[in-house]
Amino acid sequence: MNAEKYLITGATGATGSTVVHQLLEKGHNVRAFVRKIDDRSDKLNAAGAEIVVGDLVDFHSISAAMKDITGVYFMYPIEDPGILESTAYFIQAAREERVKNIVNMSQISARRESKSHAAQNHWIAERILDMSGIIVTHIRPTFFAQWLLYGSASIKAQDKIVLPFGDGRFAPIAAEDQGRVIAELLLQPEKYAGEIYPLFGPVEYSQYEVAEILTAELGRTITYDPISIGAFQKIAAESKKYTAHFIQHISAVAQDCRDGLFAGTGTAVKDITGQEPMGVKAFIHKHIHAFQK
Repeated sequence: MNAEKYLITGATGATGSTVVHQLLEKGHNVRAFVRKIDDRSDKLNAAGAEIVVGDLVDFHSISAAMKDITGVYFMYPIEDPGILESTAYFIQAAREERVKNIVNMSQISARRESKSHAAQNHWIAERILDMSGIIVTHIRPTFFAQWLLYGSASIKAQDKIVLPFGDGRFAPIAAEDQGRVIAELLLQPEKYAGEIYPLFGPVEYSQYEVAEILTAELGRTITYDPISIGAFQKIAAESKKYTAHFIQHISAVAQDCRDGLFAGTGTAVKDITGQEPMGVKAFIHKHIHAFQK
């Protein structure tokens, strides 16, 4: 193992766990910051990661997790308010422990004038991190390919993708590709210092086109139901599975998607990792059991 140790927040998620495994495979020490001990954290521990339990809005648990850390991947959960407070805690703890660099998970809709409270706060968090005196690199992914997994229940039960994205187009980025990018950014802080990288998958699609790909891969007809933003808000509120903060965010960025803000492609994944990002067809193949009846 190398002497450097890296702190990975959101470590049990699809992106964070990829970062953990990438760093371990490259011979680095990893401390995984998790909310609770469960099967996912046990797997990370078995792979060689040190597990610490903490809360991203608890300064003392953040401070303790920063001990002897070289670089940090900071990912604040989009469903929760509190990112600005957490960012301040992270900066203070990182400065006290002389952390070298932070890779920050932002979002493509992060901007000063965003109607989404979460997206606007991500933009403000970026600016605060930029003033920290620590080497910082930001990533701004478009919508994740994992949105297909989030909606897998309706795909399995109703043969439908149900989303409020209208005719909006985007190039879904897989968590696996994000994880590979983050690992490289952590390991080469000077090379990527101060940069902001939009992250895209290889091909831009509408959800109608994604439904056609699912149809071909699954051997049954899948359609796209472009529900209104109002209908999404009603369904999400009635489900009681989502916070008001999250519903407000998705409602605002759904309009952003309709307006083209999430569109486009780019070469950042290939430029940073040397590998092309995963396409939608390959993603469906990898997770095929999630969509089969």
